[in-house]
Amino acid sequence: MDASKIVRDFCDAFVRRDPKELLGFLAADCVYHNIPLAPLTGHAAIEPVLASFLAPCSRVEFETKALAADGARVLTERVDRFWLTNGKTVELPVMGIFEVGRDGKITAWRDYFDLAQYTKQLA
Repeated sequence: MDASKIVRDFCDAFVRRDPKELLGFLAADCVYHNIPLAPLTGHAAIEPVLASFLAPCSRVEFETKALAADGARVLTERVDRFWLTNGKTVELPVMGIFEVGRDGKITAWRDYFDLAQYTKQLA
């Protein structure tokens, strides 16, 4: 199992804006935590959140600037970009850490970013 490839493929899949496809990368009991917000556990909690930030987008891109792995843990430095259907663009620097289980599914996903920077770009 190549944890780095799994995480890179997951981040690259965001361009297709398909929450179901993205859930396929996640373990059923995955914990997803956008650090400024409360953590979410499991597909039923994660899917509506993914859908809510993908639905208003005409395009999404996660640009990986750097990636480092320590076994099953993978760190990413990214710029996540969201082109909204209302004409606005959100560009957000993100540091993420992913933990990948032996079955190749992501068991934990934590993203660290500045929530104020995100909301300011939405205004």
